[in-house]
Amino acid sequence: MSRFFLTTAIDYVNGRPHLGTAYEKITADVIARYKRLCGIDTHFLMGLDEHSLNVYRKAREQGLDPKAYCDGMAQQFRDVWARLDISFDDFIRTTEPRHKVAVQKMVERIQANGDLYEGVYEGWYCVSCEAFKPEKDLVDGLCPIHRTKPDWIREKNHFFRLSAYRDALLAHFAEHPGFLRPENRRNEILRLLEEGLEDISISRAGQPWGIPVPYDPSSVVYVWFDALINYITAVGYGTDVALKAKWWPAHVHIVGKDITRFHAVVWPAMLMAAGEALPRQVFGHGWVHFKGEKMSKSLGTAVDPLEAADRLGADPLRLYLVKEVVYGGDGDFSWERFEERYNADLANNLGNLVSRIGSMAERYVGGVVAPAAGPGPLAAVAAETLAAYRAAMDAFALHDGAAAVYRLISATNEYIAQTEPWTLAKQPDRAATLQQVLFDVAEAVRVAGVLLLPIIPGSAREILRRVGETTEPAALRLDRDAAWRPSGARTIRKGDPLWPRLEAAPATPPPARGPMTESPSPTPASPSPAPSGAASAPQAPAAAPAATSADTAAPAASGPARITFDDLMKVDLRAAKVLAAERVPKSAKLLKLTVDAGEAAPRTILAGLAEAYEPEAMVGRSIVIVANLAPRKMMGMESNGMVLAGSVEGGKPELVSFVDPPPPGAQVR
Repeated sequence: MSRFFLTTAIDYVNGRPHLGTAYEKITADVIARYKRLCGIDTHFLMGLDEHSLNVYRKAREQGLDPKAYCDGMAQQFRDVWARLDISFDDFIRTTEPRHKVAVQKMVERIQANGDLYEGVYEGWYCVSCEAFKPEKDLVDGLCPIHRTKPDWIREKNHFFRLSAYRDALLAHFAEHPGFLRPENRRNEILRLLEEGLEDISISRAGQPWGIPVPYDPSSVVYVWFDALINYITAVGYGTDVALKAKWWPAHVHIVGKDITRFHAVVWPAMLMAAGEALPRQVFGHGWVHFKGEKMSKSLGTAVDPLEAADRLGADPLRLYLVKEVVYGGDGDFSWERFEERYNADLANNLGNLVSRIGSMAERYVGGVVAPAAGPGPLAAVAAETLAAYRAAMDAFALHDGAAAVYRLISATNEYIAQTEPWTLAKQPDRAATLQQVLFDVAEAVRVAGVLLLPIIPGSAREILRRVGETTEPAALRLDRDAAWRPSGARTIRKGDPLWPRLEAAPATPPPARGPMTESPSPTPASPSPAPSGAASAPQAPAAAPAATSADTAAPAASGPARITFDDLMKVDLRAAKVLAAERVPKSAKLLKLTVDAGEAAPRTILAGLAEAYEPEAMVGRSIVIVANLAPRKMMGMESNGMVLAGSVEGGKPELVSFVDPPPPGAQVR
């Protein structure tokens, strides 16, 4: 069996993890779960960096021994990662005995190679970064990341001859074009190497917290030099020869873009000096911003990932970070956008699809679906999806992998709208067609569930259970189980909505548009289709036009009161698309519709259409709504608008529709 070893940057424990930290761990977890789904023996390493000066100071502020403080913080980190369903195989802490052995062994190996020497360091040091800062890297004298003034320090240090490895590193980059990704990170580091390297300090003098330099107990190993070694510590360096032979070198280090220098320059040079193999790849992901700022505890721009997970769920958060952020680039998080994507991607799209197949299978075929003929068009879409998904995930384009699955989900929803199972169910001679349609929908949902296992693992497991997948999720394999299965009956289970829709506060009705270009008719026009709200709701009276001298001289007209052109102009008709539909409990006539009317958030409309349309038949339809009707309460719920439909002499209502639907929000005249 092939193997895959991936790591993430280890985190300082001077504060709880924020959403930017969680982003790195979630995306690395998606990669690890994908490799396992491919049948690859995978080792996923995470951990904590506990020897920083910041950690020591934080412990002292709380009156704690540093190790006791770290023990408490380690549990907090583990709790967060458990809540976010992070499936690491090893969790290393730099205070562990195995790490001390590895660090001291590597220092001794590098010293024996002649690449360590004693000297005096004088320069800027950012305590928050735990890093020395060359003058040229400062911005207005401040650390560009933390925006604080670094400390000027002068002390005796032990130095690593990093400068001696410039040419070897350039050669490695030339021989291994994929060593550092994405391409913009590679270009940055190549420019750095071409400018030349300076030797770096590997120790701090007189520090009370850290791993002692083996040949100078008065100094401790510099935190960054110490921390980088964790990757090889965890697979037995200095302690377990067989374990190291199995897993080293790492296949990929997942790190933030701000620390690629350490991982793509310093760490490889350290390994060269110690006579060890280099990792095969370093991937420098971007930052997740909040309100345009890098998430940072010191800057006060951190978002607690537990707050996000508690608000909408761990899987919705995972999907948002994977699907919304181009992997390798920067992204942004806001509570508003998080809720919008929850409704659009989960409540309205995937969640609605899972609910529809469960409901239709139970209602039309007793919950058991089986193929009756050859598969329809969804089989080809699923095959294309699998190919695109695999290519994206193999290239760490996680966002493209998620997008590929959603193309299958959208195609399946469209297939339901095209085939209209609710109509087939009323035609006994088309029972075989109905079975095949429902089977194909269930199979498409099953394939999507397999592909979503790395991204939303808990939810994907439940989706697979509902559509009759009997293999345990851990035993599923991409090649075998994400391929279309054209045969075999399966039992579909109906369940509660996986992601209940978030109802937004009523939007301010848009202003009336006008004027229309056409002239009003001087006589009453033919009755137009009436907006369909609650079937039993009385229509509001038309506004009476202002009287004129001609009006007063004429006899009163019989029939409905006339309205003026100005009255007509007050009605704002808009195109809208139905995102979700369900029956209103205790009402035989009302459907609750969630519609996209081209506004910031979808709106809810209660419409008296249940006698004419099944909820499933409404989803995906383009309709016309009265957009500026004042909200009103019906059946304990608020309706924001009316759906345009009409009936003749008390017959069932029929929707006003389009041959070529306009985009949601388009004005209808």
